[in-house]
Amino acid sequence: MVYSCSLKERKATSLAEPIRLLLVDQGIKFIDDRVTKDDFSSMKPQFQFGQLPCLYDGDQQIVQSGAIMRHLARKHDLNGENEMEMTYIDMFCEGVRDLHRKYTQMIYMAYETEKDPYVKNILPEELAKFEKLLATRGNGRNLILGDKVSYADYALFEELDIHQILDPHCLDKFPLLKAFHQRMRDRPKLKEYCEKRDAAKVPVNGNGKQ
Repeated sequence: MVYSCSLKERKATSLAEPIRLLLVDQGIKFIDDRVTKDDFSSMKPQFQFGQLPCLYDGDQQIVQSGAIMRHLARKHDLNGENEMEMTYIDMFCEGVRDLHRKYTQMIYMAYETEKDPYVKNILPEELAKFEKLLATRGNGRNLILGDKVSYADYALFEELDIHQILDPHCLDKFPLLKAFHQRMRDRPKLKEYCEKRDAAKVPVNGNGKQ
């Protein structure tokens, strides 16, 4: 199966990055079609909700980053093995979404004035929640569901990754999260991809702030 994945910015990782990480790590072939901001203006009407990212599975257009992730998870056995595992994954993903909303508000609306308070106060409080939740299964010594990867692992990994760009020491007081992040980054395909991404200095956000 070859997917066509259209992303919002040519030079920013954006909301599509966890999707890309999943596809890369799982060895799923896909077309990485990164749309420029100028081109997106004329293309916008063709997308449901007028938004990117968008993934084409055959002729089917799928939009909304969470819907794309869950679609891929169901198709490729990355969504847990029972109802409780699915719910546990959902808790992580919803938590990541909440944290990312706070992050983007700071990045796009008040970076100069709110970055320091965010790093000092908001981020540690949010990371503590993930540290506590991660510890509830297998003492947090492996992946979210233990030894089997789920789509939530890619979402959490990317969120931790962009926050380490914001503050390289943000995980120092959270050993489980720090080890989880390193464990994910050491997965062979992700390691190769992330090293290339780092070397290319791909910005995280469309406004260049990170």
